[in-house]
Parts: sequence; structure tokens; C-alpha cells
Amino acid sequence: MAKKQETKTEVAVETPVMEVPPVVKQPKRKEPTNRVIDGWEVRDRVYKLKGDLTPLSYHVGSRGKYYFDEEKGYEREILLTENQNTPFVDEFKGQVRPGRIIFRNGVLFIPRNKIMAQKIMSIYHPSVNKLWEEDKPKEVAVTQLENLDHQLDAMIAARTMDIDTVEAIMRTEVGSKVTKMTSKELKRDILILAKERPSLVLSLMEDDNIHLRNIGIKAVEQNILNLSGDQRTLSYTSNGRKLMNIPFDEHPYSAIAAWFKTDEGMEILKTVEKQLV
Repeated sequence: MAKKQETKTEVAVETPVMEVPPVVKQPKRKEPTNRVIDGWEVRDRVYKLKGDLTPLSYHVGSRGKYYFDEEKGYEREILLTENQNTPFVDEFKGQVRPGRIIFRNGVLFIPRNKIMAQKIMSIYHPSVNKLWEEDKPKEVAVTQLENLDHQLDAMIAARTMDIDTVEAIMRTEVGSKVTKMTSKELKRDILILAKERPSLVLSLMEDDNIHLRNIGIKAVEQNILNLSGDQRTLSYTSNGRKLMNIPFDEHPYSAIAAWFKTDEGMEILKTVEKQLV
């Protein structure tokens, strides 16, 4: 007897379709624009304790503090409040709710809507720029950029400077030691000086007397000219002929540099330059 063949019926299973919610485009948050009210820029401000102080909390008192009013000609008491539109006690109206000034980890944030608190911290409090200062990253960046440009200008000028000018400038810093320095050492040191003190290098470059002063010093060091022990008389070393008297209120080499510009001094200068090593 043949077995009855079993037949399997396949049941179709539908896969559920997940509906994706429509993407709702969120409007971009509009950043507040900084306005200026009575000369005051309305913006968030940050204040930091000076000297890298970062205590967990630091309370600053505003009661009993005074600000000298230039227009009125007298001191006016100030006070931080939560409900007054002025920092001056003599202008308060109605009940007063005093506020608190507390630095957290050396930092105090005051939002843009607390203008009176900002003005007290920036202008009126006697400890402004003594105990704390406003953090101004934009102004700091501008100052740093200007300093870097100034530094770069000085270094470029120092790099292209002739060796005589380099020697003259470095002599103002290290004195007679320059006579024992090689040209490479002088070039290196002038670049370092330009990086560390750019204003000095640029100002000395523009000083007409720096080169003449250097010639006077070298002439005395090489015994071409003689400067008396009291540094009041300049003369020829070879024959002792007196050339000039140094004024008592002037530096001897500054006086010599100025004298080199006179008619008599220019003749001596030509002779001295020919003898310099």
C-alpha cells in the first residue's frame, strides 16, 4: 500500500515596513548681534583674576566702594544690585536688592543682559585692572599680531644689515666684547636681539649717531685716539694733540659722535677710518 505523500503549504510572511519620520529642518539659531548703547557694546564678557589666580571661589565686595566722577567732581558710592539701572547709590530708586560678585576658579562670566554688573567690573570698581581684568581675546590677538609683525620686521632688517652696523648695535649691548666676536657670532646675536627686543634694534638702526659712536669707540680701543682718564678730553695718541673737550653733562662717546659731524670732526673722522683695522 503506497504512502500518501504529504504536501507542505508555504505561508507568505510579510516583512513589516518601518516608516521613517519626515526630517524636520531645524531653524538655525540666530546669534545675538552686538549692539552699542551709550557707547557700551552689549555682549557677554569674561573677567579673570590677575596673576594666574584660580581659587575655587573668590568673593569681591562692592559695598562701600567709591568712584570719582570727573563730570561731577566728587566721589560717588557704587553698589552692584539686581534691580537698579545704575551703579550709583545716589541714583537708586525704591527697594534695593544687592548683587554678588563671585569668581569661580579665577573666572567670572557676566552675560550681555547684565550691563550694570559689567560696567562695575570694567569701569567703576576701584580694583579694575588691579585685582582682575577683562578677557579680550580679539584685542589680544590684534596686539599679538602687531608684535609678531614688529618682530619680523626687525629680524628681516637684522638679517640684511651690513656687518659694521651689526657691530655698532651689538656694541651697545655687549660693549668691547664685540671685538673678539666673529661675523657669524655677531649675525647670530643681532637676530636674537631683534627677536627679543625688536623696538631697540629698529630704533638703533635709525640712529644716525650709532655708527659714528662705534667708530669713536674702536678708535680709542685701537689706540688711534686717546680719551683721558676722566673722560673729559679727546686727543691724538700719536702726538698728543688735543681734539676736543667732552661736556660734563654728556656721555663721552655720544659727544664724540656729535663732534664727528662738525667740519673739524669730519676731517678727523676720515683720517681715523683709514687707520681702523
